[in-house]
Amino acid sequence: MTSHPEPQQPGPAAAVDAYLSDLLAPADEALAAALADSEAAGLPSISVSATNGKLLHLIARIQGARRILEIGTLGGYSTIWLARALPADGTLITLEYSARHAEVARANIARAGLDKVVEVRVGAALDSLPRLAEECGEGSEFDLVFIDADKANNPNYLDWAVRLTRPGSVIVVDNVVREGRVANPDNTQPDVTGTRAALRLLADHPKLDATAIQTVGAKGYDGFALAYVQD
Repeated sequence: MTSHPEPQQPGPAAAVDAYLSDLLAPADEALAAALADSEAAGLPSISVSATNGKLLHLIARIQGARRILEIGTLGGYSTIWLARALPADGTLITLEYSARHAEVARANIARAGLDKVVEVRVGAALDSLPRLAEECGEGSEFDLVFIDADKANNPNYLDWAVRLTRPGSVIVVDNVVREGRVANPDNTQPDVTGTRAALRLLADHPKLDATAIQTVGAKGYDGFALAYVQD
């Protein structure tokens, strides 16, 4: 008789994450479909977790955000969480490098009924951000910026985020722990050096007051940085 290995049970962190998600951030049809369609389209499985999405939603609500900028759309899962926190006349602009990812995201956002408040812009963010800055006059700065794109460019994205915000705005940078690699000075991988440079900028920039939190859960061991833009 051929023996079959027992199915792997999720670790305690993933199990707790599932428990918390079911309790505090349960999936609805639009969120579940966004993940399912992203997977079906072959997008990488790197969307924020449900609890992290709910955290972004709550930060936007606490902030009273009316204008949100997201750098890195993927399939639009985090976009939906953020956009749901906006008032009826709010705006979210999200920047996505891949035209294919943007196509999936637009369909997911439309299904969620948010296509009137969300604009997906396609192209390299470092090309889109200068154009966005030209459009943003006084009073049209962003209240919240969420950075979740290629990590090597994190310091560049953060620099633009400061330019596109105002005193009182909030900036969130995702995935800053890199499974602990960020603290290893011998690690010179681009995602780590870029993240390390962004953290140094958060520490040194006179207009930013910031902290970073380690997280563990269904997405593994990572973390995020949170910054307040000051005078």
